[in-house]
Parts: sequence; C-alpha cells; structure tokens
Amino acid sequence: MSGAGKKIVDVAFKAGKSIDWEGMAKLLVSDEARKEFATLRRTFDEVNSTLQTKFSQEPEPIDWEYYRKGIGSRLVDMYKEAYESVEIPKFVDTVTPQFKPKFDALLVELKEAEEKSLKESERLEKEIADVQELKQKISTMTADEYFEKHPELKKKFDDEIRNDNWGY
Repeated sequence: MSGAGKKIVDVAFKAGKSIDWEGMAKLLVSDEARKEFATLRRTFDEVNSTLQTKFSQEPEPIDWEYYRKGIGSRLVDMYKEAYESVEIPKFVDTVTPQFKPKFDALLVELKEAEEKSLKESERLEKEIADVQELKQKISTMTADEYFEKHPELKKKFDDEIRNDNWGY
C-alpha cells in the first residue's frame, strides 16, 4: 500500500479510538438526537472499517509468468513495461493548511463560548436557588426582609413616595 493510503488508514483508526462516544451519548436529550447520533456512529464505524480493510492491504503481485504461458511473452512484456511505467502521484494535502487557521480560530471561539456558557449556567443556577428560597419564604416574609435582599426596589419605592408619584 502507498504511504499516503497507509497514513489515512492510521489517522482514521486513531481518530476512532480517541472519540468518546459514550460521553457524547450522555449529553443527548431527545430521542431524535439519539437516533441521529446512532446513525453517525454506525456510519463512522463502517467507513473506518472500510478504510482498515480495503486500503490497508497490499495488492497481490501480478504473476507475469502465468500470463506469458497463455498469451505470449511479447504482449505480456509490453503490458508489464506499461504497468511498471505508471506512476501514481503522491497525495499532497493542500486543503488542510487552508482551513487549519480557521479551525483553530473556531476552537478558540468555542472555548470562549464554553466559558461564557458555564458562567451563565452558574448565574442561572444561583438565580434559581434564590427564587426557590424566596418561594419557600414568601408566605412568612416581611417587606423589610424582602427589601434587605433587594435594596434597589426599596430605593425606587422610597423615591416614588418622596416625589408623590403613586403610579396613577
């Protein structure tokens, strides 16, 4: 097998081992997402299997002597010479260098978005806890206790009363 083909097979094999399929599956919420994820995994496994079997094997050498006996040496020698003169070009990856900087920039953007999302999640969880606490205490809470937690509302109401603004 050619060096480029072997390299592709090795990369695909390593990529398959480094994917945390179970971890990603735990993040899925809907049944439709699970179904699509299963399809993705099955397709990945099929492609990876094809790469490992089809492209990892060396082609069988041609038995030129067998053909010489049946066809004749002159014609076989002509085909052998033509076969051996064929040069298969090496694969040169020109696409990856183009997209690598864009991909790296997207990874940085992804990390920033992830951090922002985690901070927002923490803030929302704290807000939920505060609302649940308020919900439990609301029936026995006095206005003074509420205004201790929300001094901006106390200031707003005091300003309205001071300015004789009763909302009608």
